[in-house]
Amino acid sequence: MTALWPGRGGPTINYISEPPAPEALQGRRSIVILGSTGSIGGNTLKVIRAHADRFQVLGLACARSVSALAAQAAEFRPPFLAVLDEQAAADLQTQLREARLDGYAPEILIGPDGYARMASLPEARMVLSAQVGAAGLAGTLAAALAGKIIALANKESLVLAGDLLRRICTARGAVILPVDSEHNALFQCLAGRGQDAQELILTASGGPFRGRSRADLLHVTREQALKHPNWSMGAKITIDSATMMNKALEVVEAYHLYGIPADALRVAVHPQSVVHSLVRFRDGGLLAQMGPADMRLPIGHCLLWPECLSVNAPGLDLFSCGPLEFFEPDPEAFPAVSLAWQALEHRGGTCVVMNAANEAAVELFLAGHCGFTDITDIIAEVMARHERKTDSCQPWSLPDPSAGPESTAAHACEAMERIIILDQQSRALARKLARSGVSEC
Repeated sequence: MTALWPGRGGPTINYISEPPAPEALQGRRSIVILGSTGSIGGNTLKVIRAHADRFQVLGLACARSVSALAAQAAEFRPPFLAVLDEQAAADLQTQLREARLDGYAPEILIGPDGYARMASLPEARMVLSAQVGAAGLAGTLAAALAGKIIALANKESLVLAGDLLRRICTARGAVILPVDSEHNALFQCLAGRGQDAQELILTASGGPFRGRSRADLLHVTREQALKHPNWSMGAKITIDSATMMNKALEVVEAYHLYGIPADALRVAVHPQSVVHSLVRFRDGGLLAQMGPADMRLPIGHCLLWPECLSVNAPGLDLFSCGPLEFFEPDPEAFPAVSLAWQALEHRGGTCVVMNAANEAAVELFLAGHCGFTDITDIIAEVMARHERKTDSCQPWSLPDPSAGPESTAAHACEAMERIIILDQQSRALARKLARSGVSEC
């Protein structure tokens, strides 16, 4: 199985975890899905339906999409469900009772502690982490501390705590399989020859505004920004794609996932979304992973690894997909991309600041409280203010890879507390800047 795994230990690629132990892949795979009602969660359940004999759904979690969660629970009958708060739990209980599901009475867990408990259930072999934004970190950390196989769709987990997750995977034997289409493509291209890699190239669709100037983007509306040309995604990630902030987050994710120097990462705008990412090897050759814009493919690759089985997704028709184009990102119109390297260079929690400012600014834009180009202006200013008042030290301690479970968990708890504080401070500043104007505040 190591022949199907990216390079470990350097000098070029030092992947974040070892592959799963063979015994962990035997029999039915019990799985917890954090973020089951979102687009990734929905596609995950489609993959599970296609291979129902291989999976046992142990837990499903959402925030407040109670009706969708109740419908999923009625179909899969998991013994555990989780929602964000007491009101959502009460609504879920009511809907399940009204559905009269023949004595089905799952345990309903609540809030971040509930998500963390679900992610660390002893019975769970695999956890799909697909909650949106920084809220997904707690579940990912809990799964890693419990030594689970993590199908990771929450890129923010690595953006916020990549160094910490790397140490936890080593200490606790957790495994990470990347669900993001770009990182999954890199994973497949690197399998078996990671140490021959010279450069990782993340592709970007360019979103709905590729080719527009910054002046063109000044008056972009919410509706225009939510019309992605290739992918069907939630509102937050669709806006991230429109600003290309998603690519900044993915650069940071790739840095932590593959253990490669930041200057060996590149972004290429590829409007067709057929090539999902590429690896340049030492001999100059490029290896690309290609496929349709269908998330069932990377999800299936992770859930069914190391097997490669049908997930009922349409194949790529080379004769009708049209010409494939690649462009350099426009740094003036889309300055978000360059913020990734700035954050990685400065460290000191700047990646946390970048992500928090982005989440706050996207919320403000969707609510009509700031303009489209204000999103990246706000992020850049919040990052600049953080960098002026801090040094490059790691803002929380990291566990020794040989540390015992209690020490590793203590380090994770400390990191979470500091991340939450820094996240909240950065969001507050982003909102203040939106109210007063970036140049005025």
